[in-house]
Amino acid sequence: MNQLLRITSVITFAALSSFASLALAKDFKTQTVTISAETIASGLDHPWGLAFLPDGALLVTERGGKIRIVRDGKVSRPVADVPKVAVRGEGGLLDVALAPDFAKSGTIYFSYTQPRQDGVGTVMASARLARDADGAELENVKVLLSVKQSTRGWSHFGSRILVAPNGKIFVTIGDQGTMKRSQDFKDEAGSILRIDADGSAPSDNPFADGGQALAEIWSKGHRNPQGLVWDAVTDSPLIVDHGAKGGDEINQPQPGKNYGWPVITYGVDYSGEKIGVGTHAEGYEQPLHYWDPSIAPSGLAVYDGAMFPEWKGDLLLGALKARMLVRMDRDDKGAIKSEERMLKGAFGRIRDVRVANDGSIYLLTDEGEGKIIRLTRAG
Repeated sequence: MNQLLRITSVITFAALSSFASLALAKDFKTQTVTISAETIASGLDHPWGLAFLPDGALLVTERGGKIRIVRDGKVSRPVADVPKVAVRGEGGLLDVALAPDFAKSGTIYFSYTQPRQDGVGTVMASARLARDADGAELENVKVLLSVKQSTRGWSHFGSRILVAPNGKIFVTIGDQGTMKRSQDFKDEAGSILRIDADGSAPSDNPFADGGQALAEIWSKGHRNPQGLVWDAVTDSPLIVDHGAKGGDEINQPQPGKNYGWPVITYGVDYSGEKIGVGTHAEGYEQPLHYWDPSIAPSGLAVYDGAMFPEWKGDLLLGALKARMLVRMDRDDKGAIKSEERMLKGAFGRIRDVRVANDGSIYLLTDEGEGKIIRLTRAG
């Protein structure tokens, strides 16, 4: 495929798999508004990340290692030439995001667990998404960052990608299943990383000289952050992080700060044993909010659309264990006031949450027959 078609062209997918649901939209009452939920595609293999293409199509990752393009309820055959992915447990093909100049360059960013001789590790790569009437493929795949120390475990890989308004790229990295790695500042695990588009560390990173810590590190002490968004209200990134048994958190990662895992936490081990020294200790930051018991948060969005003005500036996040969509009501300075739990049990495990340009809300369900759900205002 030698030509990248303009994104505004109409794509005819070859060998389409029609996964579109014929189910009618269903209405749900919330505290402030009635929403309508419609399944716009189904039959996806544990969909993990979602990006909106400029022409209205959706770019979706499946944890099993495939990238699909979804248009009008039709799911394309897999995008060709995706790198080999290690798939097991929580590992696989994870998040996806578009470069700011995607309409011109076709550049995307994606994260996955990379198979290695000594185990696996989280990596983030860039590639050019080349599309024509026969389908799509990845070209010029380049690994931009990599967790250098491999693991033989299959948990806590992260991994969300955020392109900030200034073009810097944030990536969340879990502790790779070994909690002490989150406190090793020479290890990418348990960190929020910040890089330039070429994979280099920006000169204004907190450890840019690489002396005390890796130059790519923005913040440390995270367990398994699977939600990441830029918050225009506070002009900063926000994350949601999985706790153990209790201790799921919302954090506002600041440069050079340590968020405590596993020294401080509001959770305990799955065995019931205490982790660390308690909930507070000098030198470690407190979360903006925590859950005990855990809800297993994944996916995070700040609502900034016109469809639900009642929710402007609020946080929306998915819950895996608790199988729901959560809205965190905030004031005009970004402080959390209250929590609303919506769609409880209606669609299963919610893996990702995204807000479209028209203000509608898209959800991915983490199932073997995963779905894309679109939420709009009822009536």
